[in-house]
Amino acid sequence: MTRVLVPLAILAGESVSPGLIDLLGTVDVTVLGYHVVPEQTPPDQARLQYEDRANEALDDVTEEFAAAGGAAERRLVFTHDREQSVERIADELDADAVAVRGATGPVERLLVPLTGAVAADRVTEFVVTLVGDRDVDVTLFVATDAEDEAGETALDDAAASLREAGIDVETSRATGPPFESLVDAAAGHDAVVMGERAPSLRSFLFGDEAERVAAETVGPVLVVRRGEEAAAPERDPDADAA
Repeated sequence: MTRVLVPLAILAGESVSPGLIDLLGTVDVTVLGYHVVPEQTPPDQARLQYEDRANEALDDVTEEFAAAGGAAERRLVFTHDREQSVERIADELDADAVAVRGATGPVERLLVPLTGAVAADRVTEFVVTLVGDRDVDVTLFVATDAEDEAGETALDDAAASLREAGIDVETSRATGPPFESLVDAAAGHDAVVMGERAPSLRSFLFGDEAERVAAETVGPVLVVRRGEEAAAPERDPDADAA
């Protein structure tokens, strides 16, 4: 079953927009509530102090996902390093994608960029499962600053796969800086599904691109992991505190 990890700074009051909850109703969801503790504070000490309050908030969010249709579970971690904890738990769960929150209403249009070295087949398979039999249109997008035959081929192959699955799909091409072109293309779309790129999920999610896309486009971003080709995660120093 396809699984999406949804990280939340649970004690900071972060929530998930109704549109994202509904969009993820076709997949299984693990809500990861995390709380970053100061370096000098042992995670177990923070857990003793805040665990009940965190679990109460986490239960509320998890129940919302379960009501949307998919199986929902939760994990709670007190950590010194948010990025390492998210990457470790995504790996433990073999999660297919990780969500970067964003505000959205009902999702009617998805933007799916295939620019660069992404696992286009995994992204396409994820989109087919995510959309299911719902009336959600998909725009496949490639941005290049040079001739990119591989990108064109990936775009055409992905479009054929989505049409075969009964999904309404358009293709769009842009010439120019990939990030700026992607942000421009996101206008008029309710959410973005994009593939993870090297060197790691952590660097992609938090280092730059996915969070920048979410910030610039406002809506949520789902990052599809590279699967077996993904680099092995670094050791999480708070692993025992999860």
